[in-house]
Amino acid sequence: MHDDRTLTESRLKRVLDERIRPAVHPVSVPLDAGIWTAPGEPVPVAEGLAAPRTPIAVGDAWGAPWGTSWLTVSGTVPEEWAGRTVEALIDLGFDANMPGFQCEGLVYRPDGTPVKGLHPRNQWVRIAAPAAGGEEVLLHVEAASNPVILDYHPFLPTDLGDKDTAGDRPQYRVARLDLAVFDETVWELVNDLEVLGELMAELPVEGARRWDILRAVERALDAVDLQDVNGTAAAARAELAGVLASPAEPSAHRISAVGHAHIDSAWLWPLRETVRKVARTTANMTALLEDEPDFVYAMSQAQQYAWIKEHRPEVYARVKKAVAEGRFVPAGGMWVESDTNMPSSEAMARQFVHGKRFFLDEFGIENQEAWLPDTFGFAGGLPQIIKEAGSKWLLTQKISWSQVNSFPHHTFWWEGVDGTRIFTHFPPIDTYNCSMRGKEIAHAVRNFKDKGRARHSLAPTGWGDGGGGTTREMIAKAARLRDLEGSATVRWERPAEFFAKAQAEYPEPPVWVGELYLELHRATLTSQARTKQGNRASENLLREAELWSATAAVRTGLPYPYAELDRIWKTVLLHQFHDILPGSSIAWVHREAERTYAAVAGELGGIVERAQRALAGTPARDGAEVVFNSAPHTSDAGVPAGGARRADTLPAAPRRCAVRPRDDGGFVLDNGLLRAAVDGRGLLVSLVDLDTGREALAPGAAANLLQLHPDFPNMWDAWDVDRFYRNTVTDLTEADEVTVAVDTPDTVCVRVTRSFGTSTAVQTLTLTAGAKRVDLGTEVDWHETEKFLKAAFPLDLHTDRYAAETQFGHLHRPTHTNTSWEAAKFEACNHRFVHVEEPGWGVSLVTASTYGHDVTRTVRPDDGGTTTTVRVSLLRAPRFPDPHTDQGLHRFRHALVPGAGVADAVREGYRINLPERRVPGGADVPPLVTVGDEAVVLSAVKLADDGSGDVVVRLYESRGARARTRLTAGFALATVRRCDLLERPRDDEDAAVDDDGVLVELRPFQLLTLRLARA
Repeated sequence: MHDDRTLTESRLKRVLDERIRPAVHPVSVPLDAGIWTAPGEPVPVAEGLAAPRTPIAVGDAWGAPWGTSWLTVSGTVPEEWAGRTVEALIDLGFDANMPGFQCEGLVYRPDGTPVKGLHPRNQWVRIAAPAAGGEEVLLHVEAASNPVILDYHPFLPTDLGDKDTAGDRPQYRVARLDLAVFDETVWELVNDLEVLGELMAELPVEGARRWDILRAVERALDAVDLQDVNGTAAAARAELAGVLASPAEPSAHRISAVGHAHIDSAWLWPLRETVRKVARTTANMTALLEDEPDFVYAMSQAQQYAWIKEHRPEVYARVKKAVAEGRFVPAGGMWVESDTNMPSSEAMARQFVHGKRFFLDEFGIENQEAWLPDTFGFAGGLPQIIKEAGSKWLLTQKISWSQVNSFPHHTFWWEGVDGTRIFTHFPPIDTYNCSMRGKEIAHAVRNFKDKGRARHSLAPTGWGDGGGGTTREMIAKAARLRDLEGSATVRWERPAEFFAKAQAEYPEPPVWVGELYLELHRATLTSQARTKQGNRASENLLREAELWSATAAVRTGLPYPYAELDRIWKTVLLHQFHDILPGSSIAWVHREAERTYAAVAGELGGIVERAQRALAGTPARDGAEVVFNSAPHTSDAGVPAGGARRADTLPAAPRRCAVRPRDDGGFVLDNGLLRAAVDGRGLLVSLVDLDTGREALAPGAAANLLQLHPDFPNMWDAWDVDRFYRNTVTDLTEADEVTVAVDTPDTVCVRVTRSFGTSTAVQTLTLTAGAKRVDLGTEVDWHETEKFLKAAFPLDLHTDRYAAETQFGHLHRPTHTNTSWEAAKFEACNHRFVHVEEPGWGVSLVTASTYGHDVTRTVRPDDGGTTTTVRVSLLRAPRFPDPHTDQGLHRFRHALVPGAGVADAVREGYRINLPERRVPGGADVPPLVTVGDEAVVLSAVKLADDGSGDVVVRLYESRGARARTRLTAGFALATVRRCDLLERPRDDEDAAVDDDGVLVELRPFQLLTLRLARA
């Protein structure tokens, strides 16, 4: 019997490949074709249609990297094909790669109406069903010759990732241009045999069902005349009807299939190409929805809808129609499928604000699920944000990629740092590109970890990453799997339908508390430092622009820049996509992002300046200045949070800074609060908190130590850093120069210059009057390859955990490696601070732009004390997909804060990100809104998006404790309403207002949005 099984499986494969599949299009005639290549970037459709053509034939080369060519194909349906289904077959030179990673095309009718997209698994265009015979065929194809970057050797450096370095050699050769008859019976036979053959391979060898299928397949193959497949296909199908009609067991696992194309908004292609990818895919999906009544398709990322609305309005009209019919489902409710580790609190909130508002405005739909199949881990602040946006479910896939630990659930409650829980599902099919293969379906059943308690899972079905979507073959397979013995049952369902059923059947799932850490792609916290700095700077400038514009609107009547801020927010949110902000895209994407961030900074800087000048008033004398503080805490100089004061009224800090040489080389810096010693190597070897006499640094250790590691991960160069990188390290202890750069009573600074490899670094260590911190500047002219640069701070602290800031709070991670779960977190994310503390005394390391870090601890053999070492990740030099990642000049700012509690970490983290601004003027500016407890942080102060003039305030408890405080408005206050993130009231009643203020009570890390109507 074993021989029968092997022979039948081998026979099935060969007959399908060599006889039956080719018979789907049994006869064909060639099409004539002409081509025109656009000289630069893609051109408007009308221009492409009208451009002159030159002849092109099968076998001819075309398509320089990133080019656009317009093909026109023409022909006549033979008269003898009357009554038959006819399709055009257009193969642009596709290879075995998945769709979306090579050339693609969008087909147009002569009037410019889009028809459908072309990719390797979708090369057909329906001409007539049935044909009358004699029809003239004329189609135009906008063909994109995107180069293959993720090839069969995917991690080789390539210059194809930037149009300026990719060259102009043609990438492709036309492989097929035909009109052909489509034999639906043979096509159905192919799907019958594929489904049964794939199911048979997954069933137990000893099971009767497997053998029933095998014998039926044998009979079907016997019924096929290999010289007349088309004439005998119906008879072969008849032999399979019985096994295909056998129903699934009542206990079968239930899969909700959701048509999908996870399209990366940028990755191995630039943003402009994603605009066209979305148009191709949605053109295909809307056409498929018209042909397949059971099919349901879901697309996330409001940005992608906005692109087709702007660039392909004809396709968008089809999308809107399908959305109205409930078949094309806007999913996720975010502007893009962003990274969720690095975006700031407000940026993460605005992803949902702008995404959900777009779906509401365009379609009248408010979806309930967050949809993030491919994001690289999930921050602990996200559940609260999802809930405050009016959603309640989360879907992701990526945690299944973790290398060390298998996540223990597929359906569960995810609890965030504030206690909010979100019903969450990880599809056990372990892919967001399901193609309905039997192997995938069987894996979902075997893999599902909640058996005995739940029976539902979800399968995102369709080609994704580079687009493509669901195919007619996937739909045909799903139809056969709807109720088939031996298989899970498959139904096309909307995400909300799946979640409602899953939650109803599993009302008390297990709970996972804290971040969903992905044990992979850890280096995305560091790669492409300029992109990350551009993001952070944009987030900070947006905060300032909203705060001062709102203040100026209320105080002076200056018009609030609604449209400008809306547009800029969407630009920044787009660049938080999970292959842009993480630094894992081609060179083109990151060079373009750098230019975009510079433009954003210029525009936001202008908005801030206009508002501040309107508020500052006329200087009373030459040189008079007003100091603005946009941070949520009173500044070092005494400027109130969110307000401004005349510089000449600010109290002077004690001018006690001094610097002197050390006896054995280097210098000692002192400001009366801290004493820092820098040795002859330019390393920080002592940092004493003078209030307590406590030494912050471990005995005999040196801080602000640059360390260089080799960095050649096993896979995914820009994405990964593997634990073995730590096996080899070079401490950069040699200094070219150690000198005093500043020596005044207000400021003392030591500058250190180092050379290593082909790079240089300049480090500055600064104490300022009245500040209990050491400010650390690092400038690196980086020209290394496959290296990882870190800065180490060994602290004399004993603790088993540390705190790292995340959205609307912080979370704790272990400093030990007791379990594999803890050991796997050898590189992690923070926002503005990392805080290490013994009871009563701690140290914070704050940052203006870096995210990646590691914290380890060792026991010193000489004194038995514990050294807890915090290291910030500065730069990497991966070669794929951008072979020149991070080459050039970089500047970083950090500060080390001894004697700090969490409250100090929060305050200093905001301070380094939001420095004071000085503007000519003569007026104090009272804050628009104040809170009485610095534990309550104002995350945003702005005018309401609806143009009503209401002031919207978002605040949160920052220390992980309960807070009860008074919020006071600096204007006459009529009402205060609690709102969701979209600024919609959540309570039926107004809050009690007295003396233009309101009492606020917050749980630990709770965020709250308030809408303040002016009297």
